[in-house]
Amino acid sequence: MSETTPATTRKLPADFDRRAFFTKIGLGSLGIAAAGTIVFSYEYLSPNVLYEPSAIINAGKPESFALNSVTMDVNSGIYLVRADEGYFALNAVCTHLGCLTAWNQDLGIIACPCHGSKFKRTGEKIEGPAPKPLPWLKTWVSDEGDLMVDRSTDIPPLQYLRI
Repeated sequence: MSETTPATTRKLPADFDRRAFFTKIGLGSLGIAAAGTIVFSYEYLSPNVLYEPSAIINAGKPESFALNSVTMDVNSGIYLVRADEGYFALNAVCTHLGCLTAWNQDLGIIACPCHGSKFKRTGEKIEGPAPKPLPWLKTWVSDEGDLMVDRSTDIPPLQYLRI
């Protein structure tokens, strides 16, 4: 007879132990959890800085704006208006819920596409749910001769920049 053992009494290799298998699974799970904790701790402790563009905008040379024109700068959210009285800048964000308004050349008004507020080109409210007129922004001429607008500084209406 041969010395082979039947299949029912065969043993698994010595390195495959049930206890060792579950130990490795447990330690692997703890390692993954620890790595996740370290990553999230780093994200929490690292500074969360929001970089915004400067509040002061260089609008360009005054000569580039035609008389009685309304020019919108979409990137900065302002209107630069050249009237007979001089230059002024308006905030293009509606005072109702913060939508970006649009200049309607045909009607000669600034209109909010979200809820229908309408403003004169001087920022005065004509109709709609907006509670206040569009704010005027500080405008000046730089040493290089460019029009500058400070979006962070509101000024009283009808203060024109005369050049």
